[in-house]
Amino acid sequence: MENYKNIQPLSEFDWEAFEKGTVEGGESQQEQEASYDKTLGNVTENDVVEGTVISINKREVVVSIGFKSDGIVPVSEFRYNPELQVGDKVEVYIENQEDKKGQLVLSHKKARLSKAWDRINQALQDKETIKGFIKCRTKGGMIVDVFGIEAFLPGSQIDVKPIRDYDIFVGKTMEFQVVKINQEYKNVVVSHKALIEAELEAQKQEIISKLQKGQVLEGTVKNITSYGVFIDLGGVDGLIHITDLSWGRVNDPHEVVQLDQKLNVVILDFDEEKKRIALGLKQLTPHPWDALAPELKVGDKVQGKVVVMADYGAFVEIAPGVEGLIHVSEMSWSQHLRSAQDFLKVGEEVEAVILLTLDRQERKMSLGIKQLKEDPWKDIEEKYPVGSKHQGKVRNFTNFGVFVELEEGVDGLVHISDLSWTKKVKHPSEFTQLGAELDVVVLEIDKANRRLSLGHKQLEENPWDKFEGLFEDGSIHEGKVVEILDKGAVIQLQEGVEGFATPKHLVKEDGSRVQLGETLPFKVIEFNKDNKRVILSHSRTFEDPQRAERKAARHNAKKEESTQIQNQIASNSLGDNDALAALKAKMEQGE
Repeated sequence: MENYKNIQPLSEFDWEAFEKGTVEGGESQQEQEASYDKTLGNVTENDVVEGTVISINKREVVVSIGFKSDGIVPVSEFRYNPELQVGDKVEVYIENQEDKKGQLVLSHKKARLSKAWDRINQALQDKETIKGFIKCRTKGGMIVDVFGIEAFLPGSQIDVKPIRDYDIFVGKTMEFQVVKINQEYKNVVVSHKALIEAELEAQKQEIISKLQKGQVLEGTVKNITSYGVFIDLGGVDGLIHITDLSWGRVNDPHEVVQLDQKLNVVILDFDEEKKRIALGLKQLTPHPWDALAPELKVGDKVQGKVVVMADYGAFVEIAPGVEGLIHVSEMSWSQHLRSAQDFLKVGEEVEAVILLTLDRQERKMSLGIKQLKEDPWKDIEEKYPVGSKHQGKVRNFTNFGVFVELEEGVDGLVHISDLSWTKKVKHPSEFTQLGAELDVVVLEIDKANRRLSLGHKQLEENPWDKFEGLFEDGSIHEGKVVEILDKGAVIQLQEGVEGFATPKHLVKEDGSRVQLGETLPFKVIEFNKDNKRVILSHSRTFEDPQRAERKAARHNAKKEESTQIQNQIASNSLGDNDALAALKAKMEQGE
């Protein structure tokens, strides 16, 4: 208290005026408050004004707008600007001059939104670099807060190199350029990639200008596609086409390289105008054909894997980059036209024989696998002698017969005329079907042309020897009309025999024509054993008896007439004799 013992009140202070609420000069307290209010800025709710940041903490930003109280803005509204500092000028929207706590309520977000669309359009026009806050991921890219507006950042516009992890950008503030605005739907598209492309363009031009064909450079695998690999050469990209990755066939570039892998590549070609660089990887190693064993020759056996299939054959890789073709004709001794897929498939390990071609300069090799098996035609006469009976599989039809496979590589033809003794077969499909088993007998062997003549009907005795007595000319048989043709009708007879009747022989007794499916009597008017032909007639079954009756009637009539004539002649002869006798008597008397 010793420090305050000499302090004395002002002797001239007007305590009475103080108690009355006035100050020196005679002004009242109300007058003083009014004078103070005049020193403060006038503010109106819903206006946008400029303020000064006076403090920042984890939750709030205090902004002074020259009002009697400072305003509070949530710090989240400044996420787009992490570099905000005390003293910075910011725009704020006056929501309320005084809340329940007497606090001035401000919003920076609403202030930004009120002028955001104008700013966005101006930024597009001026190609201005703006800042934005990446809020979250969305389909195909990111959502960015720009001036309080949600803009779309496509994944392809984040960086010049492909992005594999989008999540690392969420919550970051980055610089962007407005690249597209849809005025109708108020959609905004921004790009970060556009800001760095101009700088990279100049860098690319400098790098390309120093390139030379055949130059070997180190690069980093930037992207892997189905058709090749993109390599970063330090600011400029080059492409290794899939065919230039390896001397062998590559189905997927991932089998050869990995992302971010560093490797040496050779420049094959480049285009300064289009800024395209063609790179090679396999060219850094010798061609495998050059390393092929010199003692390898035609006739040797090799092991390999089927890498490509085509209808005409299969490509087999016997070493990386060394392939041979097995033509489909060299896969089987069979003469049937078949696809290579019937014998081999991709990835299958096979053993083959080098055939006529082994050209190291042209890098071509022809292979065969049927040569690993003995040619079945080598001893064909012993395995399938003439007259021997076998069972085969129907492989193919033609208009003139059936091809039957006795074993792999041994086929024979059953001519259509050798399928049945009795049935008239128009097409082999009427008699059998593909894949069916068929019993055959060997009729003839043509080893030089690899042809067998087979028969099916020869397995049974020729029934036409018996039919010759059964269907003799003039005999009548029941027959069913099974087919009507322009030239006549096919008639099914007993014993499975088919006959034929021409139209004039298909007329019934009442004048109508024979119909399909009818069963009627038919008369054999011709039987030809050699040609296996039976000609029939229904009309003759009733015409011949009628004709015979008419003939008999005519015969009887002629016979009766002849008798009458003879009687007349006899009668006339007797009268003549009497006259002669009388004349003779007269002559005798005269003498």
